[in-house]
Amino acid sequence: MTFDVINPATEKVVRSVPHTSLEETDAAIVRAQKAFETWRTVAPGDRARLLRKFAEIVDAHNEELAQLEVENSGHTIGNARWEAGNVRDVLQYYSAAPERLFGKQIPVAGGLDVTFHEPLGVVGVIVPWNFPMPIAGWGFAPALAAGNTVVLKPAEVTPLTAIRLGELALEAGIPEGVFQVLPGKGSVVGNRFVTHPLVRKVVFTGSTEVGKQIMAGCADQVKRVTLELGGKSANIVFADSDLEKAAATAPYGVFDNAGQDCCARSRILVQASVYDRFMELLEPAVKGVKVGEPGDEATEMGPLISASHLSKVASYVPDDAPVAFRGSAPDGPGFWFPPTVLTPAYDHVTVTEEIFGPVVVVLPFTDEADAIRIANDSEYGLSGSIWTNDVGRAIRVSRAVEAGNLSVNSHSSVRYSTPFGGVKQSGLGRELGPDALDSFTEVKNVFIAT
Repeated sequence: MTFDVINPATEKVVRSVPHTSLEETDAAIVRAQKAFETWRTVAPGDRARLLRKFAEIVDAHNEELAQLEVENSGHTIGNARWEAGNVRDVLQYYSAAPERLFGKQIPVAGGLDVTFHEPLGVVGVIVPWNFPMPIAGWGFAPALAAGNTVVLKPAEVTPLTAIRLGELALEAGIPEGVFQVLPGKGSVVGNRFVTHPLVRKVVFTGSTEVGKQIMAGCADQVKRVTLELGGKSANIVFADSDLEKAAATAPYGVFDNAGQDCCARSRILVQASVYDRFMELLEPAVKGVKVGEPGDEATEMGPLISASHLSKVASYVPDDAPVAFRGSAPDGPGFWFPPTVLTPAYDHVTVTEEIFGPVVVVLPFTDEADAIRIANDSEYGLSGSIWTNDVGRAIRVSRAVEAGNLSVNSHSSVRYSTPFGGVKQSGLGRELGPDALDSFTEVKNVFIAT
């Protein structure tokens, strides 16, 4: 069985990719388990050198990977280059980990007590279609660094860059079986990661609905999970902020990757006293977003991933929707949707549901307490932004907003050296930074009587 990868900007077939069968998935997991027996014993310095070599090879193929991602997922070339560079940086960052997986010596009576961080075994990583390269790296890099082996399932519609990363890993000298990429259906490959007893952990990024199913399945074997799920993040703009900068940057906090980003600031909350002025500033910023051919260096937003997803996003903006203003998008082939700003009621579906497209709602608030209340009135809690020039307010609101990642006077959610993850129904566990390694190791305690 094969799947046709479609270029979202042209609707043309890029390549047909064979799907991994259930039997092939089982065989790959067994290979990974066998490889784990030797990979875990590779000297920390040697494992570090292999990961650095992997990073170097990814860097050498940055442009190739970026151009492939443009076809694979319709990402702008600028974003795709950053994404390939992020894989390099994450590998480089975690290449330091094998020699720094420190345990502890704990004072006890009658002997010596020490702890060790030991790898789990085979780790199954399930990657979504919205950021195929970086999210893959966030899973496999720390897992490999900690001494685990990895089986990775890319999204069915965007497997090409993950497949290429698997090839580059072998070129870098990562042993056979240590890192395997298995394109295929979630119901076959992904589900087998959940049910196979040799897979000791599942890392999943995707919808909250599917994440709940994976978590329930893993419970049967008391299998570890890291879940990075949906979001409906708030961009809170106070009257004392740099209003011009807040309005100029707001489109890029939500329309990046055509809004197909769980960190998208898709709810803009604006203090009522400056609401009208903010909207005046926001309109030219939205209409100025350059939507077009992803391979064009000047393009800032590309197409949606598929015809079905385009239909889903469009369903949130019917003819009678409360549209304040819109940007533009190309006509003709491709899954295009213009940047759209809505001003709905507080309980409208566009305020509560994750649209996962270039649609943002703008809502007024009265004071600090009101802003916090509206921001937290969501089942999600992944990211968000706070715009204010009052340092005390920035700290108070940051502590009060229920989200795993917040930025003040910025829309930055991800740095490879800091932890990333959500609260409430946006997931559990943390990726990236030093915290990720804890989720790929078990702490073993050893007491030696003296």
